[in-house]
Amino acid sequence: MHSDPLKLLLLNINIHTENSFIKEGYIKIETGIIVEIGEAGVLSSKEGFEIFSLPDGATAIPGMIDVHIHGVNGADTMDGSKEALDIMTQTLPKEGTTSFLATTMTEKETNIEKALINAAKYMNAHQKPGQAEILGVHLEGPFINRDMAGAQPIDSIKRPNVDLFKKWQELSGNSIKLVTLAPELDQNHELIRYLATHDIIASVGHSNATFDQVSTSISAGVQHVTHLYNQMSGFHHREPGIVGAAFLQKELMVELIADGVHVSPEAVKIACNQISDQRILLITDSMRAKCLKDGQYELGGQTVTVGNGGAYLNESTLAGSVLKMIDAFKNIQAFTDCSIKSAIKMTSENPAKQLNIFDRKGSLEAEKDADIVILDEELEVYMTICRGRIAYIKQEE
Repeated sequence: MHSDPLKLLLLNINIHTENSFIKEGYIKIETGIIVEIGEAGVLSSKEGFEIFSLPDGATAIPGMIDVHIHGVNGADTMDGSKEALDIMTQTLPKEGTTSFLATTMTEKETNIEKALINAAKYMNAHQKPGQAEILGVHLEGPFINRDMAGAQPIDSIKRPNVDLFKKWQELSGNSIKLVTLAPELDQNHELIRYLATHDIIASVGHSNATFDQVSTSISAGVQHVTHLYNQMSGFHHREPGIVGAAFLQKELMVELIADGVHVSPEAVKIACNQISDQRILLITDSMRAKCLKDGQYELGGQTVTVGNGGAYLNESTLAGSVLKMIDAFKNIQAFTDCSIKSAIKMTSENPAKQLNIFDRKGSLEAEKDADIVILDEELEVYMTICRGRIAYIKQEE
């Protein structure tokens, strides 16, 4: 095991706490936890702390939480190797992500099982401060609708199946926290009910459900929508579909890919106006090509072409994204004119509340994990701290 993280003292920093904004404040960190936040004037002792005085105009926000990410920097959750998860946990802090759900996809059962066993092993033996924390697994597919497969391989799609899910949850060491499924295919909502009674988030996605089907699935336990607009029944004035349900049903938390590619800036703005920052979670849904140069990559055994800021299976089908969380954070402000406070809600607070970990993550408060992102004046990531250890510092050019 690693020794306790250092005692850190961050000085000369603007801080977005849960309910306030502190100008030129300080943050004290001990053993991975925030122990004190305040205005510089009330700072008592600096004794024993390693001091970081930050550049003028630096701002602290809570570490971002990505509940839907497949891969980055050449690695993918489905690789099923320690190396792949090492790359993910070490690379993600550069974009301000301090914790995430490792996301699987529709593939052969053996491949999904390998990824689940690997995630369980990693979470038990290899998590450490100073890198992004895997909070669990997002099982995206295979219980989805063939007509809305998108980049999910059709041959491996299955009908929702409680017994198979139980087996997978056991292999994962109970780490599956969120399941994307098509509720219209779940006989009597059997799987949805099972998930709801075991505190696992059931999410509607890759689905052709009608507005009414979504509504009845909510009473069975659905509480989340996977990447709004993408691979789902769209909004029509006589059949509002899943998109309409996401707009209207207050029980639903709603993922959104704010890259301007998956969803146009205007559609992002419409969603934010309808749903509000209370219910949106910004996600990346990124694949292994993120952080790498344009070219051809693999996703679920298929060839994906990356270029023009997007990842494509063919001319009409998007295959995950190359979006970074910090860019989603900046884009949402640019597309909707929302405040930085709103952006924090959608990248940190809402995902933490949805995963039921707001007692330790999702905002900057004393006694919470020291998951902190320091932004420079351009809102670029200057420094990321994961559970009290510095995971990334921007090198001076």
